[in-house]
Amino acid sequence: MIDRKTKQRPCPGGVSIGHYQVTAGTLGCWVKKNGQSMMLSNNHVLANVNQADIGDPIYQPGAYDGGTSADEIGKLYRYVPISMTKLSNCPIAGFIAASLNFVSRIFGRKTRLIAYAPGESNKVDCAIAEPNSGVDVLDRILEDDGTLIRIDGETEAKVGLLVKKSGRTTGTTRGIISQTDVTVNVNMGDSKIAIFTDQVVVEKEGMSAGGDSGSAVLTEDNRLVGLLFAGSDKAMIANRWSNVKETLGLD
Repeated sequence: MIDRKTKQRPCPGGVSIGHYQVTAGTLGCWVKKNGQSMMLSNNHVLANVNQADIGDPIYQPGAYDGGTSADEIGKLYRYVPISMTKLSNCPIAGFIAASLNFVSRIFGRKTRLIAYAPGESNKVDCAIAEPNSGVDVLDRILEDDGTLIRIDGETEAKVGLLVKKSGRTTGTTRGIISQTDVTVNVNMGDSKIAIFTDQVVVEKEGMSAGGDSGSAVLTEDNRLVGLLFAGSDKAMIANRWSNVKETLGLD
């Protein structure tokens, strides 16, 4: 299998990337913003979950894979802020959570309930970065056999559609979309929870893993369907491509 965790110049999609303070995620693909080539990935990969400043360095490979300032490939250009839910200040909800947690401790269970207040929902976890040099741009996506594929348009996600993704950790994997228009709660780290609506789900073991965040999701004929941003060992969750394109204002 191709080593996706090394420095790649020029750089295709499907390899390790990250904000200089983030471990590592995946460069999904190259996109255009006002005619300029940009790197596409997640907010939590390129913008450190809303904590980054525009112009911050982006490393390829990501810091977890050995990336340093010598591996800076570009700078954060734009990200869509992620709205988080907040801890509830409702005394009734707090009392119920505390009571259930007390019972949980008695029975030796580690699971704890936290009362959250409803927050604004999100449709995307996405960001783009501007390359430092045009010579670093390779407008292709890397496959496991070393093939470099070109994106050939876009389409809407539908249940039953066969899709693939190319990611830093698990490489090229394939599965069938099982659900659309899904609402999910995602742990964004540091006890922060974000609600995402209108999401696409592929239920398949091994479809993605940590570090694959930011992968472009394509049809078998290489049309863009979505942007991977979360998942588990049983499923992959992606933003709809149309929502990503519209929110970032891509060409």
